[in-house]
Amino acid sequence: MDFSSITVLCIGDIMLDRFVYGEMERISPEAPVPVLRLGRTREMPGGVGNVANNILSLGGRAILVGLVGRDTPGQALRGLLGQRPGLTDALVETGARPTICKTRFIAANQQVVRADEESRLALQPDEATSLIAAIDAHIGAADIVVLSDYAKGTCADPVIAHAIATARARGIAVFVDPKSRDFARYRGASCITPNARELAQATGLPIDTDAEIEQAARAAMARADAVAILATRSEKGMALVEREGDVQIVPARAREVFDVSGAGDTVIAALALAAGSGMTLAQAMHVANAAAGVVVGKLGTATADIAEVLAELNAQDADAMGGTPSLLSRAQAAEQVARWKAQGLRVGFTNGCFDIIHPGHVALLAAARGACDRLIVALNDDASVARLKGPERPVNPLEDRARVMAAIRHVDAVVAFGEDTPLELIRLLLPDVLVKGADYRPDQVVGADVVRQAGGRVVLADLEDGKSTTRTIGRIRAAATADR
Repeated sequence: MDFSSITVLCIGDIMLDRFVYGEMERISPEAPVPVLRLGRTREMPGGVGNVANNILSLGGRAILVGLVGRDTPGQALRGLLGQRPGLTDALVETGARPTICKTRFIAANQQVVRADEESRLALQPDEATSLIAAIDAHIGAADIVVLSDYAKGTCADPVIAHAIATARARGIAVFVDPKSRDFARYRGASCITPNARELAQATGLPIDTDAEIEQAARAAMARADAVAILATRSEKGMALVEREGDVQIVPARAREVFDVSGAGDTVIAALALAAGSGMTLAQAMHVANAAAGVVVGKLGTATADIAEVLAELNAQDADAMGGTPSLLSRAQAAEQVARWKAQGLRVGFTNGCFDIIHPGHVALLAAARGACDRLIVALNDDASVARLKGPERPVNPLEDRARVMAAIRHVDAVVAFGEDTPLELIRLLLPDVLVKGADYRPDQVVGADVVRQAGGRVVLADLEDGKSTTRTIGRIRAAATADR
């Protein structure tokens, strides 16, 4: 998942998130409230700024459009934004309202109180004009648009309508994190991402069961003339309902939740990047679900990086398989590959006897894993090895070879085949990347035509000279003869 070429135009309510950490020493004699001895303070962009932060953390680029006051918090906010490579500050300064600032006082790893500084003034005509001008100036550089509505004024009707209409005219998808109960305001959006409570409020329908979620989502979708609704459901995971097709549900992985602050920002950031990279919405949902799982395990307004998301996807896979065994059956391998592909991951495949693992094997596996997101290794079973290498082989039986192979960090799954070639297995799994050693020519690689016809590619990995199982066995025999 490489999002480095994706630029997201982020439009919405920008704010300064301030975290003040202290120690709760006693109860005040003046009132029944705790007394905090203040320590360090941490500041970061919040609201749509946190969406942009998550986009950068996941490897993408962001253009940020919103309102910022001509005040000290505004200066602090723009100073923070200026430190982030890949972020374009397209904020509009206004004298009509202060910079939104949320200050959270934290003791013993929990919030004690939050203080908000903001104006409830409706968006002024000159502010709307400046925001629309900023959108027009930057939308040409965007691959996808996110509207982050915190109901603080920026996402007024004229701004929303202009952003969606301009994006649609350019063929750019628009993702909306809603706050309004009137989803008709987001008419024409590609995907709206309410949480379950917001979906219930917008439709007046129950949302307790999967069927009720689908019914409410379809009602909301019709009201907004949207292409899809992605409902986030806390510990129940996510539900994607598209205009065409059935509801698709991805469960959340059981974990200790420390803080849900900003989880919605992470969801829409990951969803937009994944969709912008060419994934289907169903695939993008898996990525967003994993990213959300990462940030709820952190305290405060947090982000997820791509390594954490991939690790979370791995953990979800292990849960789904009941713990990944060292050797998958063909059915399990097909199920696993389908799951990886549904998550938008590129699946690689290589095969061999791998009788005695040596540095040449490890180099091949490292090169193979470098060409994909997940690597499945197919081992010849014992009878197949004997037919190919002679009656004295394999030295190590299949079960032992599979256990060793599964323990190598470059390998994500291991499967076996009994034929002389893995052609039938390749046809079953249809990997995105087929890897063999550079001692093969492209026309000699079994299954190359099958993979290419399915849109995949073949990689010939360089081998380490002088490293082979046959030579290793020869050295062992020579050493044994010398000892006699």
